[in-house]
Amino acid sequence: MRVLIVKTSSMGDVLHTLPALTDAMSAIPGIRFDWVVEENFAQIPSWHPAVDQVIPVAIRRWRKNWFGNIARQERCDFKKDLRHRQYDKIIDAQGLIKSAALVTRVAKGEKHGLDGKSAREPFASWFYNQRHAIARNQHAVERIRQLFAVSLGYDVPPGKGNYAIASHFRLPADQPAAAPYLVFLHATTRAEKHWPESHWRELIELMAASGLKIKLPWGSQPEFQRAVRLSENFPFVNVLPKLTLSEVAQVLASAKAVVSVDTGLSHLTAALDRPNIVLYGPTDPRLIGSYGKNQIFVTAPAGSKDMKDIKPATIAKLLDNNE
Repeated sequence: MRVLIVKTSSMGDVLHTLPALTDAMSAIPGIRFDWVVEENFAQIPSWHPAVDQVIPVAIRRWRKNWFGNIARQERCDFKKDLRHRQYDKIIDAQGLIKSAALVTRVAKGEKHGLDGKSAREPFASWFYNQRHAIARNQHAVERIRQLFAVSLGYDVPPGKGNYAIASHFRLPADQPAAAPYLVFLHATTRAEKHWPESHWRELIELMAASGLKIKLPWGSQPEFQRAVRLSENFPFVNVLPKLTLSEVAQVLASAKAVVSVDTGLSHLTAALDRPNIVLYGPTDPRLIGSYGKNQIFVTAPAGSKDMKDIKPATIAKLLDNNE
């Protein structure tokens, strides 16, 4: 059986889809997937053993100049390529009108997706041949696992879902292990999800006696400048060079533990089965928090959603308990 997945973004949403592929691979021997995904996240599906072809799409970039010549030509080329492929089934796990109209509608095969009461944008369900009711009040990973199971005709396996990508980043047995280190994921897109820089520096100072190195990834110039400020006067803190997503994944995969704010890389840490202390302020982690083994959620005290109310000493104690 050959199946097309439509799950284009964001990083966390793409990662949340991986356990459903692992379920399907176990239930249906020989099943293979192609995956339409935003170009910035195209590396992620390729890490899963059940994925054959990754088909990049650029909806985010196109919508900045939707009627420009380059965007129109790229959309035309994308649709032409997609129409040449035939699938047994198409699973739209995105549930958005734009991706359903641009991708799912064009693809050839029986189209499955969430029904109008389950999809993020109910009108997206108009583009599906089979519409499935999936309860909203559960974690996103479990919703996608259920969507795949009902679309492909098997029962969701018991227990927590398996991303099946950690082995992709496992170091060769003959390669010596690096000295143990921590990774601090300090960067996120929304201002209210940031932990104050003073709190990060206090945590770094509290960890000095542990003897562990601390690595700081970054993805943009403001994030680089923040990492430089956080590392100032701390020789055991390493500001990493600009890395690809696969290179960041390799750093995370070998970390002793990770401390992160609510960001896509926190979900990647969970997918790699690494111990992860995740700081949440305005976000409720029960439905879209990091999902996996050894995930510890730290939220602001009752009555507060302000990240500054999460104390560095609390995080340092959790890290000490992870020793």
